[in-house]
Amino acid sequence: MTDLSSLSLTPGQQTLPPDPCYDDAGTARRCIPEFVNAAFGQEVTASSVCGRPPSRHCHAVVEGEQRPPVHTCHVCNASHPRLAHPASYLTDLHSAHNLTCWQSEILQGALHNVSLTLSLGKKFEITYVSLQFCSARPDSLAIYKSMDYGWSWTPLHFYSSQCRRVYNRPNRALVTKQNEQEALCTDGPPDSAPASRIVAFSTLDGRPSGRDLDSSPVLQDWVTVTDVRVVLSRPQLTLSGREGQEATGSAPLVPTYYYAVSDFQVGGRCKCNGHASRCVREKDNRLMCDCKHNTEGAECDRCKPFHCDRPWQRASAREANECLPCNCNLHARRCRFNMELYKLSGRKSGGVCMNCRHNTAGRHCHYCKEGYYRDMGRTITHRKACKACDCHPVGAAGKTCNQTTGQCPCKDGVTGITCNRCAKGYQQSRSPIAPCIKIPVINPTALVSSTEGPADCESYCKPAKGNLKINMKKYCKKDYAVLVSVLDMETAGDWARFSVTLVSVYKSREALRRGESVLWVHMKDLACKCPRIHMGKRFLILGSSEGGVSPERVGLRADKTSLVIEWRDIWTRRLRKFQRKEKKGKCSNA
Repeated sequence: MTDLSSLSLTPGQQTLPPDPCYDDAGTARRCIPEFVNAAFGQEVTASSVCGRPPSRHCHAVVEGEQRPPVHTCHVCNASHPRLAHPASYLTDLHSAHNLTCWQSEILQGALHNVSLTLSLGKKFEITYVSLQFCSARPDSLAIYKSMDYGWSWTPLHFYSSQCRRVYNRPNRALVTKQNEQEALCTDGPPDSAPASRIVAFSTLDGRPSGRDLDSSPVLQDWVTVTDVRVVLSRPQLTLSGREGQEATGSAPLVPTYYYAVSDFQVGGRCKCNGHASRCVREKDNRLMCDCKHNTEGAECDRCKPFHCDRPWQRASAREANECLPCNCNLHARRCRFNMELYKLSGRKSGGVCMNCRHNTAGRHCHYCKEGYYRDMGRTITHRKACKACDCHPVGAAGKTCNQTTGQCPCKDGVTGITCNRCAKGYQQSRSPIAPCIKIPVINPTALVSSTEGPADCESYCKPAKGNLKINMKKYCKKDYAVLVSVLDMETAGDWARFSVTLVSVYKSREALRRGESVLWVHMKDLACKCPRIHMGKRFLILGSSEGGVSPERVGLRADKTSLVIEWRDIWTRRLRKFQRKEKKGKCSNA
């Protein structure tokens, strides 16, 4: 048996032995700290200590059945180191050649309780508690344990010559699996030697699950302690009625009753639940398990953060039950355990990743979140595995794109991977709801009746060839010259109504403002392509204000006499030049 100081490596050691918590292949296996006397060097609190004030203690020594007992007396003085009997002697280095004893005050009367409380400073799984007495062994004593550092106490065992009378317990009751945590009472001497001064209690002896502690949570709890308390209740009275006589036959001595113990041991292992092979002292002198298997805590009683893919379990000889990391594909630093998912997986995985990064989502951060799609050229563990969809805010029907191709869901008439342009046969509108509309198929000839329409467009007008030139003379003859962008068209009786945007005004007799406007063209002129107008294009229109449309048709008018030419950017400077000449009055000479 070793003391706690041997649990950590000495400073001179340079190499560590193989870790007992893993086999040669690196596979986790159960490991336990070495068996120690957990009481060695620990502080014991005694409710009674002799020597304050100094007192004389006498006890009888029986050397044989035929010889009378010999009285020996000594003085206890707490102020004198050689005569003191402090509680620290209970857990010092025990040696039969240099016996040190704690000693209580002289008891007043035959019934007197004295308690010895030992704090281990950490949870231990103990196998035995033993006391070696310097004086006669008490007639009755009780052993208690605490699992919460002295807040509450539970009995472990009772010793008494009168179990029923002193502790209201039956003598040597039967322990079954149903009452393995039951404290028993031993009637009479705790072992076969009548004069024995040793009391030894085994926590597992006679317990049905004692040979298989791993399978019995009840017994695991039974052997777990943080503190041990021994209550000495009744001193041993005079042996065979002869203790009151001196060896010389003089007048009898008044017996002095007291308790004296030379050694207090608690054998067990630092409780680490099979996940550590040693306990070490922290900087604050606290004893802690050196946890392995991705566990942590004073007793390795919980999984480390991010290692909760399955619930924490105590290690056993059959299974190490190491804590497993969550599978978050390197996109999360935290996870939580979900029992329902664990059961559904056949008790294999229950981790749920939290706060997925790098634009990922899902229980394992295994797919891209809304608005992103997988870059198939990178693995899912890559920090740039998800690319932004960049769906057009107007052209797309939503922010979510295809997780594989990145194709955004486009509205009717919209195309492109991000839905950023109109499809063939569609033109852009001004509506955010329907940004692209079908280009109308204009067949004006069908709309013109035989009685109204000209029999021959050549005799009605000369169709525009689309390659007309502009000059100062043409500019001066017309009432207005404007640049328009044609958006769409609809029919209104015999008229075609074009929605246009007035881009620039170069000449006008009436006040015209840039922006949305309307261009009216009679269906007769449109049928003969006088003028020729296309959707989605820009045109320079030079027209006359005479013979305008009716008052309900406000806007511009173009007819067979108007000059409608598809716009060219090089005309901007020429038209500005015409404007300057007009202001100088040169149009009157044209």
